[in-house]
Amino acid sequence: MRFWGVRGSIPSPGPATKRYGGNTPCVEVRCGDELLIFDLGSGARGLGDALVATRKPVKASIFISHYHYDHLQGLPFFSPMFSPANDVTLYGSPRDGKSLKQILAGQMVHPYFPVTAEDVFRTRLAYRDVVVGEDIPVGKAVVRTLELNHPGGNVGYRVDFGGRSLVYATDVEHGTDLDAKLFDFARGADALIYDSMYTEAEYRGLTGPARTGWGHSTWEAAVRAADASEVKQLVLFHHDPGRDDAGMDKLLREVRKHRKATIAAKEAMVIQL
Repeated sequence: MRFWGVRGSIPSPGPATKRYGGNTPCVEVRCGDELLIFDLGSGARGLGDALVATRKPVKASIFISHYHYDHLQGLPFFSPMFSPANDVTLYGSPRDGKSLKQILAGQMVHPYFPVTAEDVFRTRLAYRDVVVGEDIPVGKAVVRTLELNHPGGNVGYRVDFGGRSLVYATDVEHGTDLDAKLFDFARGADALIYDSMYTEAEYRGLTGPARTGWGHSTWEAAVRAADASEVKQLVLFHHDPGRDDAGMDKLLREVRKHRKATIAAKEAMVIQL
């Protein structure tokens, strides 16, 4: 897997964030010949350009966790969407009576965007509404789904392929009965990509406003989730846009006192399972 966007809420480019990266969520996963992509934040623009640069047809399965803008803002700029030589399947859960296609089309309409998806998307495109709880085969890989605790709803994904497994669980707030379901869902995974946006002090409002109910978790909860799930590798993700590289280094040092092998996702980082 390769990380193209690791930041949460809003892009935060600049010299203070260049080591970890400032793009919002996008993760590329390769399972043999299959290309799986998780979320289309601003990091999707770089991924799309890299795919097109190979000059080979792109076949991709894209899994959207939810529809907050930091996870979708790269879609209109994902260059494989503009060529009929490519084949893209989009997966996501219906929300509020709207299908995946209706939701995604809704972000590319006037007066918010100059052109519609129907106007410019030329790829062979399929929309697949996900029933949360179902297993989705993609080649020889299997993608499992789980509802997570986040305002408006959010889908967590687990990929199993070739005896290896990873869990993508961004934008999840701890402290509900869904925690135990997530622990079971992630049980024994080789890697857990987990929302660790805040420290416990930030979350509870000991430094600045309380973040309870905002739909995000803490590094302390991430460690508990990894331990309870008995996963091999914890990957901190969805970094606070206000936390610069020095702040990320400090946070990671603290986390490693509790779970030594933990890593924090960085743009361009590659993990091979």
